[in-house]
Amino acid sequence: MKTLYTKFVVTTIVIMIFSSLTAFFISNLYYQSSLKPKNDAKTTELAVEMVQYIEKHPELPLANYLQHSAATGYHIMLIDSKNNTKMFGEPFRDTALDQTTIDKVLNGEIFHGIAEFPQQTFVTGFFANELKNSIGVPLHYANETYAFFLRPNVKIAFNEMHYLFAALIIFTILLSIILVLLSTKFIVQPIKKLKAATSSIADGNYKIQLDHRNDELGQLSESFMQMAKKLSYVDEKRKEFISNISHDIQSPLSNIKGFMTLIENEHTIKEQYALSINAEINRLSTLTNQLLQLTTLDQQERTVKFKNYSLDEQLQKLIHQYQWQFQQKDLMASYSLPATTIYGDSELLSMVWDNLLSNAIKYTNEFGMIGIQLQQDSDAISVIFHDNGIGIPEQEQQRIFERFYRVDSARTRTIEGTGLGLAIAQQIVQLHNGTIDVVSTTGAGTTITVTIPQNDANDYL
Repeated sequence: MKTLYTKFVVTTIVIMIFSSLTAFFISNLYYQSSLKPKNDAKTTELAVEMVQYIEKHPELPLANYLQHSAATGYHIMLIDSKNNTKMFGEPFRDTALDQTTIDKVLNGEIFHGIAEFPQQTFVTGFFANELKNSIGVPLHYANETYAFFLRPNVKIAFNEMHYLFAALIIFTILLSIILVLLSTKFIVQPIKKLKAATSSIADGNYKIQLDHRNDELGQLSESFMQMAKKLSYVDEKRKEFISNISHDIQSPLSNIKGFMTLIENEHTIKEQYALSINAEINRLSTLTNQLLQLTTLDQQERTVKFKNYSLDEQLQKLIHQYQWQFQQKDLMASYSLPATTIYGDSELLSMVWDNLLSNAIKYTNEFGMIGIQLQQDSDAISVIFHDNGIGIPEQEQQRIFERFYRVDSARTRTIEGTGLGLAIAQQIVQLHNGTIDVVSTTGAGTTITVTIPQNDANDYL
């Protein structure tokens, strides 16, 4: 996977190289099409003026004049009709020139060697100190005809190059700016989409789709979409929570209102209505108490008070408290509770055992069996609750720890409950770094195993 850093570095290097090469070729095109013809014309004009000056002043010492002119920054060569040559100033690096060209100049034609120089790179073409890269003009002096060849030396040529260098720099900067703008747009585009997705989520629309990329922005987009999915899930649960709590509060309030109406209108069996009202009030009290417990656990306002205490004694007391319910439904209880010391919050864990045992009793038919088993190994303690009750459908088992969720989704309320007990139990077990597992078969019963690790006390800090 290419990181955004790598892409940025590679893109910058590519832009620099591409801009430089492109500007080089554009500048070369400018040189070939404009600068070289202008240089040829300028040099031709100078050569013609020098020849005209010499021809108008026949008494002028030709060698001295040409030597002085060459000293100002030019390469000069004279070739007579017998092909005798003489150079003035710094010599040409290459004096190769076909005889036909020399003869044409001797016969009165002007040789435009600078303009006709082969189409090579501008550096080679501009600085090539060769005779064929010069201007040839016929010169008549002292009854002799010469081929007069002239070209600027490197110093003057370099001074002339500032236009070309300026064009090269300008083209490089312009191309770099254009490419940077394009590449920046490519990099910024996914950020703009993320911004739009943020606004969409703020408006309550969690269904967003971002482009897949193999870099940090791609990872951010993937995380953002995962976050949107989780927010959507939380929003659905929030709405479901509001619906459930509204139902669970409204139902007993409606019952209380109905019973109060009956009490006002009738003069008999008021005691029975009073008992029903009291039951509904208890139901509301239990609900609000469990909601308060969940809120406290969620916000971690309650400090978990870890200590060593006897778990087997705690479970024995719990079984004794529910003895009357065992007898009421003719349930058989079996338990194996070896002496076990656990490190945990006794008050919170008591809520867990109480909830699991009460659920086992609720969902086990008359003459059923409930078993509690306590196991301990080197690093964990497990408490197992088993019953042969109605069981939980497989498709429902993943949701039983959700708040307000009850398997009797139609809410017949044939079995009392708020749907919060298992959510509270799971929250408490997680505060102890433990796990709670469910194995159940419809019509055959349910086994719930709570495992609490027993390592160093620092594990809970």
